[in-house]
Amino acid sequence: MCGRFALTDTPDAVQSLLAVTDFEPFPPRYNIAPTQPVLMALSGPARAAGSNLPSRQSMLVRWGLIPAWAKNPDDFSLLFNARSETAAEKASFRTAMRHRRALVPANGFYEWRRVGSKRAEPYWIRPRDGGLIAFAGLMESWSEPGGTEMDTGAILTTEANEDLRGIHHRMPVVIKPEDFDRWLDCLNQEPRHVADLLKPAEPGFFEAVPVSGRVNKVANAGPDLQERVEPREVKDTDQKPGDDSGQLDLF
Repeated sequence: MCGRFALTDTPDAVQSLLAVTDFEPFPPRYNIAPTQPVLMALSGPARAAGSNLPSRQSMLVRWGLIPAWAKNPDDFSLLFNARSETAAEKASFRTAMRHRRALVPANGFYEWRRVGSKRAEPYWIRPRDGGLIAFAGLMESWSEPGGTEMDTGAILTTEANEDLRGIHHRMPVVIKPEDFDRWLDCLNQEPRHVADLLKPAEPGFFEAVPVSGRVNKVANAGPDLQERVEPREVKDTDQKPGDDSGQLDLF
């Protein structure tokens, strides 16, 4: 599962990683939550021979995919994650998996380790060597009955590797830079051709840092959220992610 993540690197670093230039500068974001806008990179439109236009384009999408065929998004759970093992067959994701695969830049994500039936300890999970990474994403455009179009997206997950499964059994899929072109090439690469990319990160790639329960509340969005704390047993009354009445609904 990936229910919160962060993008704190500079726009220049994102441009360098994803080879996209068509987005506005943005501030560091330490606590990105479902329904908020997230940056995605997709394959760009077809280019004429000799064109110097970029091969990728960026999009700002609502984190929470709505299938194009949905009549009422209220009829669906918030689809902010998609299981990579079944996305190519699931009605909600298969069209995007075939035609609109994406990259989601991030500096890491948050996950919660369950302690008992209602308790949870948050962790900031980041690349051990630091820097930017790209999650595998899917994008879908949904049109409301009035004709307004909304771009939406989800992050693909896979089973957790041996380093993280003690915290949670799922983790986001990380696409390596050398695989960006193949992942984004929906014209020539069918889902079966890129299935080998949908795997857990290798052991040692991530490190998990215990952090404060302040990350549970979306309104808390500063760098202190990523500071290491001593692991503690969370009280039953502590707010859990998903219970946050302050979550922003921007779309």
